[in-house]
Amino acid sequence: MSQENVELVRAAYKAVMLGEWDLAEETLNPAVEFHGTVGGIWQGSVMRGLQQIWQAIHEEDLDAWDERRFEPQKFIDAGDRIVVLQHEFRRGKGSGIEVENDTAITFEVRNGRVIRIRAYMDRAEALEAAGLRE
Repeated sequence: MSQENVELVRAAYKAVMLGEWDLAEETLNPAVEFHGTVGGIWQGSVMRGLQQIWQAIHEEDLDAWDERRFEPQKFIDAGDRIVVLQHEFRRGKGSGIEVENDTAITFEVRNGRVIRIRAYMDRAEALEAAGLRE
């Protein structure tokens, strides 16, 4: 089942981070939760359901950035949790300031759908949350 979870999360990552709505409906539980980035400005916030997640990531977040790219580097199997190590690039709207970070996201899977997503500024924290070590 774990390899199936990895493949599901590959599709869910593409859906959420790259904005493919139809794929999101196929891979995410309708009541999915997206927890704000640990160590980031959204820490402590929780978006519930596809509409709230879409609005936060693809509408509100884009108000601050002219360009934004998420590049998955590795999908790590931790059973019902998959950790995605990624590289982020952003260029500020108006300022042109560029920011690059190596971050991580955990996806929790239950019954063939993603039920919880949590982003982390610190990769080691994401791995630890999934019961793994760097």
